[in-house]
Amino acid sequence: MGESCTEQDMCTSEQGNGSPEEAFFSMADMFLLSLIVGLLTYWFFFRKKKEETIEFTKIQPTVNNSVRESSFIEKMKKTGKNIVVFYGSQTGTGEEFANRLAKDAHRYGVRGMAADPEEFEMADLSRLTEIENALAVFCMATYGEGDPTDNAQDFYDWLQETDIDLTGLKYAVFGLGNKTYEHFNAMGKYVDKRLEELGAERIFELGMGDDDGNLEEDFITWREQFWPAVCEHFGVEATGEDSSIRQYELVVHTDENMNKVYTGEMGRLKSYETQKPPFDAKNPFLANVTVNRKLNEGGDRHLMHLELDVTGSKIRYESGDHVAVYPANDTALVNKLGEILGADLDTVISLNNLDEESNKKHPFPCPTTYRTALTYYLDITNPPRTNVLYELAQYATDSKEQENLRKMASSAQDGKGLYLSWVVESRRNILAILEDVPSLRPPLDHLCELLPRLQARYYSIASSSKVHPSSIHVCAVLVEYETKTGRENKGVATNWLKNKQPSDNGHKSSVPMYVRKSQFRLPFKPSTPVIMIGPGTGIAPFIGFIQEREWLKQQGKDVGETVLYYGCRHEHEDFLYKDELKRYHKDGVLTQLNVAFSRDQDRKVYVQHLLKDNKEMVWKLIHEDNAHIYVCGDARNMARDVQNTFYDIVAEYGKIDHAQAVDYIKKLMTKGRYSQDVWS
Repeated sequence: MGESCTEQDMCTSEQGNGSPEEAFFSMADMFLLSLIVGLLTYWFFFRKKKEETIEFTKIQPTVNNSVRESSFIEKMKKTGKNIVVFYGSQTGTGEEFANRLAKDAHRYGVRGMAADPEEFEMADLSRLTEIENALAVFCMATYGEGDPTDNAQDFYDWLQETDIDLTGLKYAVFGLGNKTYEHFNAMGKYVDKRLEELGAERIFELGMGDDDGNLEEDFITWREQFWPAVCEHFGVEATGEDSSIRQYELVVHTDENMNKVYTGEMGRLKSYETQKPPFDAKNPFLANVTVNRKLNEGGDRHLMHLELDVTGSKIRYESGDHVAVYPANDTALVNKLGEILGADLDTVISLNNLDEESNKKHPFPCPTTYRTALTYYLDITNPPRTNVLYELAQYATDSKEQENLRKMASSAQDGKGLYLSWVVESRRNILAILEDVPSLRPPLDHLCELLPRLQARYYSIASSSKVHPSSIHVCAVLVEYETKTGRENKGVATNWLKNKQPSDNGHKSSVPMYVRKSQFRLPFKPSTPVIMIGPGTGIAPFIGFIQEREWLKQQGKDVGETVLYYGCRHEHEDFLYKDELKRYHKDGVLTQLNVAFSRDQDRKVYVQHLLKDNKEMVWKLIHEDNAHIYVCGDARNMARDVQNTFYDIVAEYGKIDHAQAVDYIKKLMTKGRYSQDVWS
């Protein structure tokens, strides 16, 4: 329009002989056109803003819906539930216990639901009083050195920061821990104490399960006293209904498109075919195995070193982190289960939750085949818990066998004893039980509903990302043993890893994995001395630490003393990474290499004995040079013995009594100068 006006102006001035009326109309046209342009511009821009404002208000209800969906209160009201059982679970046991308690509820005239605190707004605990006879139960596992499990981390952080008033909230806590660890049941104790501090009312005492003893028995003992306390508090009575209640219904797919069937993926369908970061527990990365070599030179054990290629995954790790791998069950075990139950393992099925409002629609990814479920999703090698025996008992056609199964699932003392000896101590898995109870032939779909999920296995990373940025190294020992029944039991993950050769008949072997961050970290200042104690495969994180200290030295950094205490059975059999460690020592990266060969002489020598031999130097490093201490390996014996040795050294050279020495070491732990990466 501007160009036309300019042209018109030029024409008018050039035409000098035109009449006044003609000139007037030209000016009017210009005015009208300018006005129209202005109005159109105004209308266009302001209308757009108005539309954008309307668009914004339209999405507001969506946000509200999202918030509402994260409210367990709304879900409980909608489904008529009055007991919510939250779980903090790392290996699935806490979740399993929560589900059992929620399922128990119907026997006592109440209705329960299990809930993952990660999925809900926990501040809604203050609203639980809106529901009649409402109760919150917490099955909280402790992970690592007194830490919350991954799914309970946000809940733990919230509890620490909040000053919410929980007056009127009724609650109970059952903790899952292990007495061999320093901070036994720390999470259960904290939740129990903190809820009381916020004004909530504990209706039953804190339960503390010990996985080093008999966690299942601890839970049953607590549960059998917990429910009567609930009944008494709320004035309800047990209905006496002990019948089995199915949580899922079987759907058999006869014409399912196989592209829509899960084949072992943990989350998104076809996620192993089209890998997309970020990678985590629900979206593991398929890492190719580039190295798988035997570490030991002799003996009857198999110790191995594997290297996983994470090129292109954007996975980052630090020395001291853990790598989680998702293993697969032995094909022979899976086939035997199918054979003994007379099932077609290639049947495509779904197990759908009968509670349509439940967040958990299936016990494992569905649709899938029985074969896939038993291979990748279900734990078929660990002894089943008592609730599984209780549910399966109804299918035993022999009355005596049925009675024995029910007895082992009962809270009676002789029943507990029978379960302990016949199942736990004899290490009978579900296949062994089916073989030894001939009349027990349950439907495979119900068995799949009852078996716990196959969990990821965690290994301390045996490399430094400074040296190996696109490769994660694993050090593991093959688990194989004979049970009291004469059966050979094999560790699921280690036997699976052993067979993961870099090239398997021309195909690359891969491992579904992800990295879990750890607090097991080298000091911030490279000049800080470190004392590392790790016998056996406990050497793993220290290989990474030493690699990193060497790299720092090569960068011109001032690196402090790097002291290693390592232990194995025989120097010429299972001295892991012998050549590498000797080279590090020769090059001065390792300032001290102390190795205890426990069985190369008449008297057994362990790492704690070598610490005592060097006690004066150890004390100087700790007390004068502010050294950091790291312990990795067996929690039950080694870690405890090493800690006791440090108590003795501190008491002797610090000239203080035992109690003060204990306090000295505890303070080192609090300051992050005494770290443990241990397992039982």
